[in-house]
Amino acid sequence: MAYRFVRPLFPDRYQGLYDKYCTEVQALKDVSFELNQGDSLGIIGLNGSGKSTLLQIIAGTLGASSGNVEISGRVAALLELGSGFDPEFTGRENVFLNAAILGLDHKMIESRYDDIVAFADIGESIKRPVKTYSSGMLVRLAFAVQVHVDPDILIVDEALAVGDAQFQIKALNKLDEILERGTTLLFVGHDLNTIRSFCHRAMFLHKGSVRSEGVPDDVINDYLKLVQSNQIKDQPIEQKVIHKGFSVEGYEVSRAQIKGIGNHAEAHYDQEIELEIELSLGQTAEVPVFILDIIDQKGLQLSGRRIPIPLGGDTGKILTIRLRCSFQRGLYRFRLRIVDARTLEQTRLLSKQDDLLSLEMVDDVREKFTGLFPIP
Repeated sequence: MAYRFVRPLFPDRYQGLYDKYCTEVQALKDVSFELNQGDSLGIIGLNGSGKSTLLQIIAGTLGASSGNVEISGRVAALLELGSGFDPEFTGRENVFLNAAILGLDHKMIESRYDDIVAFADIGESIKRPVKTYSSGMLVRLAFAVQVHVDPDILIVDEALAVGDAQFQIKALNKLDEILERGTTLLFVGHDLNTIRSFCHRAMFLHKGSVRSEGVPDDVINDYLKLVQSNQIKDQPIEQKVIHKGFSVEGYEVSRAQIKGIGNHAEAHYDQEIELEIELSLGQTAEVPVFILDIIDQKGLQLSGRRIPIPLGGDTGKILTIRLRCSFQRGLYRFRLRIVDARTLEQTRLLSKQDDLLSLEMVDDVREKFTGLFPIP
């Protein structure tokens, strides 16, 4: 900021300073698309790929250095947390301010105020300055305003991830309702299942450019392949040094692989794979147990298996675990744990490895069952 204001006063002294210490970055390159009324587009990509920049340009909070954006209708945008709110104003005052900015007159805001407050469900906090709000309360109030102004275009940028599970369900139900009314939705988020459920189309941005666009399942699979390739690039098949690991008292998962394949496998529905797990065992646990957990791309544990480890004998043990892959298409990982499980209430963690083994299911089997895996 100092450079910007001082340079006009002393142009010779600051000549070339910008070129020496600053670099221009093109945030978006050749990004072009068209949405009609009622369309919904999910935008995915790694951090820094240009997703938020694109939404800010569409919302009008950021100007594009080239190109143009043509919009017809009222745009409501839920971008950065708390954006559009004055921190010194109360929640009530910010509701009126925000709704007025979005084009509602005072009478219309008054008629919808009770519905907005009921949806936000922040109680008496509506009378307090929003600078006292938690991030969850901020997103509740901001989302409530945006969806109650009858937007023609709704833009949501990862904000729902801040809310609690109950509010997320409530918000997603509201999104479903306004989509049925013909609202156009642009949604950025890392929750790929939400994009599958709510978006007719998806766009994968990578380094500012459109890497793929089309049916959400196809675009998401392209994205997951890139994520996985970044994680296992140059990784040996049998890895001794494991990231995100925890080991104490001589207990450790010293080696693990999907037999005949390596650390990462692609599998078809109902295919059987075999895991080989080599354990190093200490001598302190009273009831040592190995636990294999299956984790989905949202970090939720879908299932698990407990295998008791016999006491005594060698300090090394190799486990062979057969697994039938009856999951929906997507990326999964295996969490490997060793615990001292004296009782379910008294369980002590001895070793944990989170990102050594992963599995990508390639078949779309939604016609066979709903959810991520079938009922046994």
